[in-house]
Amino acid sequence: MQKLPFTELGLSPELLKAVAHVGYEVASPIQSEAIPILLSGRDVLGQSQTGSGKTAAFALPAIEKVDVTLRAPQVLILCPTRELAMQVAEEVARLAQFKRGVRELPIYGGASYERQFAGLRAGAQIIIGTPGRVMDHMEKKSLSLDKVKMVILDEADRMLDMGFREDMETILAKANPERQTVLFSATVPPPIQQMIKRFTKDPVSIRIADQKLTVPAIDQVYYEVQRRSKLEVLCRIIDLQDVKYGIIFCATKMMVDELTEHLVARGFLADKLHGDIAQAARERVMRRLRERKIEFLVATDVAARGLDVDDLEVVFNYDLPQDAEDYVHRIGRTGRAGRTGRAITFADGREVWKLQHIMRFTKARIRRENVPTAEQVEEQRSNALFDKVRSTLEGAAYKRYDVFIDRLLDSGYTPTDIASALFFLLEGDGPKPAMIAEDRPAPTRREYPKQEQRGAPRGDRPQRQFEDRPPRQFEDRPQRPPRDQVEPVSHEPGMVRLAMNAGNDSMVRPADVVGFLLNETALPREALGAIHILPKHTLFDVREEFARDMVKVLHGARFKGRKLIVGVAKV
Repeated sequence: MQKLPFTELGLSPELLKAVAHVGYEVASPIQSEAIPILLSGRDVLGQSQTGSGKTAAFALPAIEKVDVTLRAPQVLILCPTRELAMQVAEEVARLAQFKRGVRELPIYGGASYERQFAGLRAGAQIIIGTPGRVMDHMEKKSLSLDKVKMVILDEADRMLDMGFREDMETILAKANPERQTVLFSATVPPPIQQMIKRFTKDPVSIRIADQKLTVPAIDQVYYEVQRRSKLEVLCRIIDLQDVKYGIIFCATKMMVDELTEHLVARGFLADKLHGDIAQAARERVMRRLRERKIEFLVATDVAARGLDVDDLEVVFNYDLPQDAEDYVHRIGRTGRAGRTGRAITFADGREVWKLQHIMRFTKARIRRENVPTAEQVEEQRSNALFDKVRSTLEGAAYKRYDVFIDRLLDSGYTPTDIASALFFLLEGDGPKPAMIAEDRPAPTRREYPKQEQRGAPRGDRPQRQFEDRPPRQFEDRPQRPPRDQVEPVSHEPGMVRLAMNAGNDSMVRPADVVGFLLNETALPREALGAIHILPKHTLFDVREEFARDMVKVLHGARFKGRKLIVGVAKV
């Protein structure tokens, strides 16, 4: 599929100006094929890899169709997560900046209802939302789909996996029947095929084959790290490899804030970028980064869009990106201008499968390395101190302290003792590496006495003496509680056990619960504890300081096609 200039796609001058202002020069294959068809009014099923430009492929025709004189929702874009909804809303705003009168509004869980009510009352024409919050507004009569001209389902298969099928079908059924329907989906499983058959009219199928995306000049490694150990491992790698200039990518704004605070507290020159940073502050941070007045920029994917820095030493994936395309875009910020760059990724045990998908997608090898030990870091610091002292001696550009040394020699100390004490004082100035779970040795197989090993002749084995032992009281052994009788109170310190009215009967899986909770509340993964899925409801632990806000956000939200009732588990 060839790439066409945007001027040949039938776009208005206002949108062509926005495209040029954003920096797009030639349309991508999915844009070249989809935009003219969508402008003609046909329904479309699009299949293309994430990051191929599909957002602009549907956003430009959507903006073009908006009647600026009509203050009512005219385009609805459904996204599986709040993060994607925010990205799409940003892209729509950039592309609509020169078409006066167009208003976009993101609506998703975890955000203020009042702000969304105000935006809807003000007449936003392009609504970008997650299925649960869109359904909430429809039920509250604050969102009407009567005048909607186009409904777009972005990453439809992912919404299906997250349990939004009923919500998607309800929204499509209640939208203006004369609308244009557009689905973008990486895969087309049977449920998506059924939705296409039921809700679209003679759709045009557009499929863009996956392309190999990789950056050969970049040395790519990963460390298998538990979430609670990430900060310590990051600092160890920085010390061990003497890294001075890089970007650290995190999944959420909250994680960016927390990590930046930790790095600054440890003495690193760090600053942050995420969606809540004002434009003036963003420009200040970028100026400091380019001038190397900061060592590390901690950022989200959204905030780092358009980041243009040429000589970064390393990119850290502190949190794994959502998909392989984002991974390629992240690591592409190092190794530029013919330099060899480094990309370092952290993954806990459950995330390694995502890295395998990334390797298949990029046709690249990401090798596994062992977490540096505290001893290796200390040895590296000692070597660095030795090299610094030696270079100072060789340069002979230092102030002499002969009087102090002579006094110490006269007190009976040897030159070796004096030098060792000075090295000790200099080396002890920095923080020591903390012990982490990865430092513990792996459990070894139990060694049995030779005469008890399997296969030894029976006559060589000692006779077991039963007569001296009291009979075992099996009735006193604690019994494992049935699966539907889990304790309603968390026994983990600092955690509160909450309950919600969806369980096994609603086909709830642990991954569904984790994804839903983190998406709706934007909390870090470590804020969650144990999850127990019962037939009618689910119990889950959350850190005490987040419990009240989590109940407030989740109560009334939609999950697996039902409205949730969430509260503290009853004792």
